[in-house]
Amino acid sequence: MMRGNMRSFGADSVLSVTWILVLSAARAFAQPQRGLVPGFFIFGDSLVDNGNNNRLITLARANYRPYGIDFPQGSTGRFTNGRTYVDALAQLFGFPYYIPPYARTRGPALLRGVNYASGAAGIRDETGNNLGDHTSMNQQVANFGMTVEEMRRFFRGDNNALTSHLSKCIFYCGMGSNDYLNNYFMSDFYSTSHDYTPNAFASVLLQDYTRQLTQLYALGARKVIVTAIGQIGCIPYQLARYNGSNSRCNEKINSAITLFNSGLLKLVQTFNNGRLPGAKFVYLDSYKSSNDLSLNGTSSGFEVVDKGCCGVGRNNGQITCLPLQQTCQDRSKYLYWDAFHPTETANILLAKLTYSSQTYTYPMSIQQLTTL
Repeated sequence: MMRGNMRSFGADSVLSVTWILVLSAARAFAQPQRGLVPGFFIFGDSLVDNGNNNRLITLARANYRPYGIDFPQGSTGRFTNGRTYVDALAQLFGFPYYIPPYARTRGPALLRGVNYASGAAGIRDETGNNLGDHTSMNQQVANFGMTVEEMRRFFRGDNNALTSHLSKCIFYCGMGSNDYLNNYFMSDFYSTSHDYTPNAFASVLLQDYTRQLTQLYALGARKVIVTAIGQIGCIPYQLARYNGSNSRCNEKINSAITLFNSGLLKLVQTFNNGRLPGAKFVYLDSYKSSNDLSLNGTSSGFEVVDKGCCGVGRNNGQITCLPLQQTCQDRSKYLYWDAFHPTETANILLAKLTYSSQTYTYPMSIQQLTTL
């Protein structure tokens, strides 16, 4: 996100040229690779939830208009106007359908992938309790364990065949945002900011996440995308509340999540260096991609990068999108759909950028991961 006049004109010019080259590469090479991925399994929060929260008693729900206003199936529970990042990624993998939510998926369809994500969910179980019910990462992993047991029946108990199938599937894990937004930096409801320094909290989160990702590995995950936390100190929700003198963003939050992100990158390196034999993890730098999208919004066709298309108050970020609320006129020109979540246009662009390019992925692109 823009930080006053910290960048010189020359640095901005170089950054803009680099961004244009990245966009051109993404548009040229992000083509569907059909048949390479037999299944796609998704773990995360509201950024990728596609309906698992619809029947829960929670404020973290999006199964009402205008959410889904641009989605073919309408208001399904996706926290955006159309497709999510993983919807767009599934299309690039060559899937002719959207990966279904766990809440509505049973039987042979499980073999092709399931979305376990839940709005307000976090790495820690208590994260998101301020909004109501949700499915934490621990429970999402447990749900996948039940899925594996059910899939075993379709392979007639042939564990080798099941293991082979899962080893070819892609797993996506995007967790941590709510552990900060709806836990650590919500001191009126949670004690974690009093119990832990930012360094200690990042360490505790990473310990829990290490265990959870290792459990997924034990259940058969071998090709895994793990995402860094985006630049959440600069989302409309924070811009509506923060009145800092040196930056329009809440750098206290950005600094805290940077500690987590740097530790997550090291964890990926550790996993790939033999800790989890046969597995390949790809680190998706959502912090850098969200920062670059905001800084170079005009190059991507965005005219508004600091306000929600739908919402209430300052930056349309003080209250999130209300039922039947009027949205902005041209949704494709907005980076953010509401106080927290990107628009469909942003999700599709990010999927293309991260699929074929290594600008935001380490140690390889997502497309390369599919071919292993």
